[in-house]
Amino acid sequence: MSDLRKLSDLKDLGRGQTPPPAAAAATTQGRPERKRDVKGRSYATGRRKNAIARVWVKAGSGKIIVNGKDFEVYFARPVLRMLINQPFVVAQRTGQYDVWSTVNGGGLSGQAGALRHGISRALTYYEPGLRGILKKDGFLTRDSRVVERKKYGRRKARRSFQFSKR
Repeated sequence: MSDLRKLSDLKDLGRGQTPPPAAAAATTQGRPERKRDVKGRSYATGRRKNAIARVWVKAGSGKIIVNGKDFEVYFARPVLRMLINQPFVVAQRTGQYDVWSTVNGGGLSGQAGALRHGISRALTYYEPGLRGILKKDGFLTRDSRVVERKKYGRRKARRSFQFSKR
């Protein structure tokens, strides 16, 4: 395998010589590669607040399993279920993919957000053409807001003790 090993190799490229075959293949491709494991699944990690979701996506009937339970049982609130299904609705892929995930940390709201982030990322690995659609709606951006820590000498993060004049 011929590779660019020294600075002189770069100078030779500038003089009109052809690049090595590995570099030529990388420059002409242009579009991202599908990332799938041996079983045909794409894996991604989603995060929100203190919650972390490990997500596997594969073609299927639209079944979503979270920590070994159906997601309608795990996330009882309809708002959270709607949040999780948003990437599929936006990409017009409802009922086409099976999702298997493990979620830990945080509360249910943070876990639902982490799962949405993980599903969006896994979909882009499985089907790279969906990246633009999901990115435009902000599903690939990790929501970095976390709970502010409590400060010394305060009741909460910012709330101070009640002032008494007398």
